[in-house]
Amino acid sequence: MLIIGEKLNGAIKSVAEAINNRDAAFIGDLAKKQLDQRADYLDICSGKPDGDAETLKWMIELIQTDHPDVRFSLDSPNPDTILECIPLCKNPGIINSVSLEGSKIEKIFPAVKDNKGWKIIALLLDETGMPETVEKRIESFHGIMEKVKEYGIEENRMYFDPLVFTVGTSPDSFLNFIGASKKIKEEYSNAHIVSGLSNISYGLPYRKAINHAFLIGAMMSGMDSAIMDPLNRDMLGGVYAAEALLGEDEYCIEYLSAYRDGLFGVQKQ
Repeated sequence: MLIIGEKLNGAIKSVAEAINNRDAAFIGDLAKKQLDQRADYLDICSGKPDGDAETLKWMIELIQTDHPDVRFSLDSPNPDTILECIPLCKNPGIINSVSLEGSKIEKIFPAVKDNKGWKIIALLLDETGMPETVEKRIESFHGIMEKVKEYGIEENRMYFDPLVFTVGTSPDSFLNFIGASKKIKEEYSNAHIVSGLSNISYGLPYRKAINHAFLIGAMMSGMDSAIMDPLNRDMLGGVYAAEALLGEDEYCIEYLSAYRDGLFGVQKQ
């Protein structure tokens, strides 16, 4: 399971304040905590319509100083911001994200097609807006795959997000997600499925219970990567448990090792 740490997001109030104040200690500490808790990539998002590129550049340079091996997920609605930030990254990362909405694919794919270390998250939506059915998601999947082939992007670099909405207002949200995931895996067995886990519980109380249930169910349906909070010990424990149940952790070696290291379960004193 590939884990993309979600905490360095300007949509979070404390992070927005740290960004505005250029609080290097706060951002650096939050980066370290996520990396210590199995985050494979750090998603960085300014949450700012103005100064987006400058903010991401500051975060990249700050975090790389102490963590030269870090890999970033560059999270911006602006493709030009992403293109400006790619050369600053010491290691190939993830582009978050492209879709059939707008012209982002036409800017991103040519820029990274030969930079083979970079992965790309693709949202299954088009110009008509957010998809309501499995069939609509699969239409977008096929459209994106046509672009992938047109630009010569290797399929294993693509991470498809079937999208989830809060189950509080979209009762079929989870069922649509796993339905689309299964169809994608039927067509491309090696396809990667990714999700932003916390969207499923927005507006509901005790969100971690729903997030945890979604994580397990989605992994059982083929999801192999997630944008999530690696500091949530219950969620991280769920990842290790699901990997063991799915036969991806023979004899529960990784599960036991992570527990002994205090990554989840009872907090060590």
